[in-house]
Amino acid sequence: MHDERPRILVLSGRVTGQGPVVEELSRHFRVDVFEHVDEAMSALRREMYHAVFADVGDFLPLERELVGERSNMVLNTIGEGVCVIDADGRCAFSNARLRSFNGEVIEKVKQISLQARSIFESQGLGHGDPSQVRCRKFTMQHNDRYYELMCSHVLDRERRVRQVVSIVWDATSGRRLQQKIDAIDAAGRELARLDPEEVMKLQPGQRLQFLRDKIIRYSKDLMHFDHFAIRLLDRRTNKLEVVIAEGLPPEALEIDLYAQPEGNGISGYVAATGRSYICHDTEKDPRYVLGLSHCKSSLTVPLMLYEKVLGVYNIESQTVGAFNEDDRQFAEIFGRYVAMALNMLDLLVVERYTTTGQLADNVVQEMAHPLNDIVTEAQSLIEEYIGDDNMRHRLNRIVDHVESIRQSVRDVASGPRSVLGQGELAKGPAEQVLAGRRILVADDELNIRRTIAEVLERYGAQVTACKDGYEAINMIDQESYDLILSDIKMPYRNGYEIFAAARRRLGEVPVMLMTGFGYDPHHSIVRASQEGLSSVLFKPFKVEQLLEDVFAALDIEPPGDAAADGAEAGDGEHGRGAASTSSSDPAGS
Repeated sequence: MHDERPRILVLSGRVTGQGPVVEELSRHFRVDVFEHVDEAMSALRREMYHAVFADVGDFLPLERELVGERSNMVLNTIGEGVCVIDADGRCAFSNARLRSFNGEVIEKVKQISLQARSIFESQGLGHGDPSQVRCRKFTMQHNDRYYELMCSHVLDRERRVRQVVSIVWDATSGRRLQQKIDAIDAAGRELARLDPEEVMKLQPGQRLQFLRDKIIRYSKDLMHFDHFAIRLLDRRTNKLEVVIAEGLPPEALEIDLYAQPEGNGISGYVAATGRSYICHDTEKDPRYVLGLSHCKSSLTVPLMLYEKVLGVYNIESQTVGAFNEDDRQFAEIFGRYVAMALNMLDLLVVERYTTTGQLADNVVQEMAHPLNDIVTEAQSLIEEYIGDDNMRHRLNRIVDHVESIRQSVRDVASGPRSVLGQGELAKGPAEQVLAGRRILVADDELNIRRTIAEVLERYGAQVTACKDGYEAINMIDQESYDLILSDIKMPYRNGYEIFAAARRRLGEVPVMLMTGFGYDPHHSIVRASQEGLSSVLFKPFKVEQLLEDVFAALDIEPPGDAAADGAEAGDGEHGRGAASTSSSDPAGS
């Protein structure tokens, strides 16, 4: 039967070693008797006792041994290095963690401890309350590792600094975390900054490429991805359209994904729920769908603005378990900046107003809420970090930068104060160089369709105008055309899908795509350019630019009066608040 009585240790001595004493104790307790202190200490290390019974003269050395043993156990099991440094720099004590450090690191710890001793002495510890002297914190670096030290003083009876106790820990991960946060903040601010002079120098087709290059560069630097993609949510169709991609194969870009929690891969789940998702192993995760055959793990975060999901930011790696919680947090922060930058560009492109002043005011109002949120959050953190001047300085920089972002948006959106209309088309007969040519024009803006049709019909073309992508593809399937001219962003089908349908049904028929501000939400220009796209027109374009590209696509010599048509085709029924520009460089997506 198991003995449940309390257990005591007896160290045999002049009193405790007598038989009657041990016998009496044994009536009430389980008793272990030892003759020597070493044996008793060994038993105390192995077993748990409720009490220790010893002669007075033997108890003091036993207690000292026991206290020293327990102190060593505590010091050797904590995660930080601990050492006691004498006045001559000798290490009087060090725990197991400190001894595990590199020898050069230990020497630096000794040097800093002596430096701390000099500081303590200079503070006049012999004059006043030594408890008022604060510990000193130091940082040091050895190769690529960072360490932090907390040094405290030990005084002798004359109140001189006899020793310094130093606690040392490896702060590399925390330092790198702070560096990455700083880098993400800097990259995010750079993404949101649109330098008016820099942007205005670019052709329309280069402006989205400008932002795209920034996102790819900072994604590589900060997230260390192998491949990534940004998909924006089309709220009319609930479809996630590829806007920017790097390194993904065509078959991955062709997959139709929708913002649904089930059946649409990880991206669909993230877009539907607004929750980030780490896929540690693509072969074992049921949510993962085709991306890369050699992709082993992925990280997907929502692109959030106004607490609303604009799309998803997906990073893939060739290594299993490449992403952790820190990466997820970094990607979420960076994703918010990406969402802000894409939304700013979207506002500059999509909004249709009569004057540029109205456009600028609308952009500023649209950005006010997320920028105010940043300021509010930063100011709240400033209050929490009272006493930490370095952190408060960083947070104040963020607050200061918000106003520069607001001004930058105003400057870029405003541009020259002018009103863009369609202008007057040249009247009178034109040389019928397009006689017999069948041209399909697809655009969801009525004025654009009418303007282009009227221009081309003046030169003898037979024009079929379609109001959306679905109607355009139906006509391509039913009729033959000599030229397809389509907007990139339309309901039901995008520019690339129309290009693909034309190639599938009509072979090498020339296809021209149109877009505003270089905006390519479905990555149509890049994909179609690789497959033989004829040219790209950037709205608002001059009629002469339209004719020049049409004649080139059809391999027709321009007539003498084509250059006289100097009217402009604006983007939408009200025109657009931006300077008129044109380009036919398909690479500027």
